[in-house]
Amino acid sequence: MSDPETGKRVAWAELFFDLVFVFAITQLVALLHHDHSWDGVGRAVVVFLPIYWVWVGTTMQTNHRNLDKPAERIAVFFVALCGLVMAFALPHAYDDRGLLFAGAYWAARLGFGLFAFRGNLSRIQPFTVSMVFTGPLLVVGALFDGPVREILWLAGALLDLAMPSLLRHRLATMYFDAGHLTERFGLFVLIAIGESIVAIGVPAANSGAAVGAATLCAVGAAFVLCCGLWWVYFHFANDAMRHALTNAPTQLTITRYVLSYGHVVFIAAIVAIAVGMEETVAAPGHHLSWSFVGFLFGGTALFLATFGYTRRMMFRLWSVTRLTAALCVLALMPVAHLVPALAAILLLGAVVIALNVVEYQRTRARVRVRSR
Repeated sequence: MSDPETGKRVAWAELFFDLVFVFAITQLVALLHHDHSWDGVGRAVVVFLPIYWVWVGTTMQTNHRNLDKPAERIAVFFVALCGLVMAFALPHAYDDRGLLFAGAYWAARLGFGLFAFRGNLSRIQPFTVSMVFTGPLLVVGALFDGPVREILWLAGALLDLAMPSLLRHRLATMYFDAGHLTERFGLFVLIAIGESIVAIGVPAANSGAAVGAATLCAVGAAFVLCCGLWWVYFHFANDAMRHALTNAPTQLTITRYVLSYGHVVFIAAIVAIAVGMEETVAAPGHHLSWSFVGFLFGGTALFLATFGYTRRMMFRLWSVTRLTAALCVLALMPVAHLVPALAAILLLGAVVIALNVVEYQRTRARVRVRSR
């Protein structure tokens, strides 16, 4: 948690709130594993974005609020309840639970929004747009079946994505506690990595046969990969994001491009990796299909490449090491399709470990140069 003497502390109520989104990410991974076609990926993205924006919108608001007050906590708990409903409706959101999913989204935005703004909706901002436009659009979409629902929900998701950019002039003067906000987004990344660990353990736990050496090696390799992904984000990037947000002339630039937009890609990439890990541990001796190679290797490449984007947005520099590692991962995809799943994940883990070693050595070299 952030030091309360130097900045806003992450409240226990916020950590409780996050538990709901642990379940939501689990549901999303299960949905993708069940339908990993291009259409399935598209539908999963469309239902993930409203859940993500419920979390982002609430987190942005709680950055300015005191959650030691009972009324504030109750408002956050109400949003958590709505998020829980969205999460258990998610696997059947395109079937008979579409209205439940959409209604819970709108209720979350209305409930917390009316509490936060005390009914004063005269100031247009992303939160109020989701209350007045996006929520009703999702509910209307849920009244239809098939492509109409998907199109209207996609329009709602794109509307939420666009609002921070379209309303940037209205939001330019907003101030955020940098330590608190970057820690909150880091916690969401941690939730996604935690789901990767669940995806590793579930196939091994549910296997009816004895756990063999190949399965144990796959579990170990997948866990090392999780550790490597954690290291990439938390050893280097999160502190850089806090520094950039603290020192930015306009904080909106960092909150919009790096936190809101960058982290939706980070989390989506980790979800994809989790789907690939689950398949790898379930059948380590089999060859991965192109779909699961795409999830495992494509997700890792996307995760690493996104740091190139965020570094560019923060410091006008390119993350050469991470972009190079992303290209290496993409280059290994044909090999990953030809070798057993265990060998594929060992190759992937080796690339991520090598990246962390190179960056660690470069950091130590810079420290030595400065000390001289």
